[in-house]
Amino acid sequence: MNEGFEVTPYGVSGDIDYDELVDRFGTKKIDESIIARFAQLGPVHTMLRRGIFYSHRDLDWILSEHEKGNGFTLYTGRGPSGPIHIGHTMPWLFTKYLQDTFKAKLWFQLTDDEKFMFYDHLTLEETKSWGYENALDIIALGFDPKLTNIFLDTEYIGTMYPTAIKAAKKINFSTIRAVFGFDNSNNIGSIFFTSIQTVPCFLESMLQGRKVPCLIPCGIDQDPHFRVTRDIAEGLGFSKPALAHAKLMPSLTGSEKMSTSTKLSDTIFMTDDEDTARRKVVNAFTGGRVSVEEQRKEGGNPEICSIYQYNLYHFEPDDAKLAQLLADCKSGNILCGECKNRLFEKIWTFLEHHQAEREKARDKIDDFFVRD
Repeated sequence: MNEGFEVTPYGVSGDIDYDELVDRFGTKKIDESIIARFAQLGPVHTMLRRGIFYSHRDLDWILSEHEKGNGFTLYTGRGPSGPIHIGHTMPWLFTKYLQDTFKAKLWFQLTDDEKFMFYDHLTLEETKSWGYENALDIIALGFDPKLTNIFLDTEYIGTMYPTAIKAAKKINFSTIRAVFGFDNSNNIGSIFFTSIQTVPCFLESMLQGRKVPCLIPCGIDQDPHFRVTRDIAEGLGFSKPALAHAKLMPSLTGSEKMSTSTKLSDTIFMTDDEDTARRKVVNAFTGGRVSVEEQRKEGGNPEICSIYQYNLYHFEPDDAKLAQLLADCKSGNILCGECKNRLFEKIWTFLEHHQAEREKARDKIDDFFVRD
């Protein structure tokens, strides 16, 4: 058992054993039976086929509700503390797939309050500003404005607060301390915050005046918030939210989670220019050998290579081409430089399109935002 890693909403460290994490968190793996149910609805998303979205709580129930004609709503979010990078977009692209497939309404929470309370270097004005900047990247991904509500906590708190305090009354400090590892040094705002993050699970139910199932696509690191939510949901008169968990996209070092807090050189941001993105890919960690001759003879090690991981997670949707890349790497038929160049072209095509859509999004903000 690998105990040398930690995964919480507020920090990820060590080499994550995702199978062990399922046991730690008490979730279930997304198995072939669930994937087969998605296949009946249309093409199965790459992240499902490859086990990037690999864990869940009640995803089978959500599919059953859809089959009964009851429908469901989607909820995901972003803590606005800096620019968006490629890793952030993974669960959002999967969320868009769910919205497109099920015609489901999405509530997208921007937690400007959370980041202000947890980061001493950010003012509330700065986290709000980052929220609007981040919203441009969210809108640029192509969400349906008729089915998407984006909101900042501080601008939608009038709607959320009555339910938040009802949630807060049911959550003990001992629970928060056990789930998140908080102690007496944490400010009381951070201790209260899970009550706020609980509310979007129920916004559609509040709006419609009936229980509406909710599915939360998110990184596995966010699960602890919603374990607490699920414990209190029925006591508040709502259904427990379901979750679909993604593995965390690694940084260009090939190890830890990609993050805005890691070195800028290890993370590709959605606003990086062509030269910056190219330099980051060229300098990325690979599973190559020390020399061309050795690589041709012994092959590379794609399992530890960040370039291969980027293709696996995001940039090579064709399974046959990915399998060929894997074989070519292991046989020495492809060298790291060529592999990096191929990946960069895919990344830049993605970024260039995104940046154009991001500029167009500036005129669409009010089509997506809800405020009190």
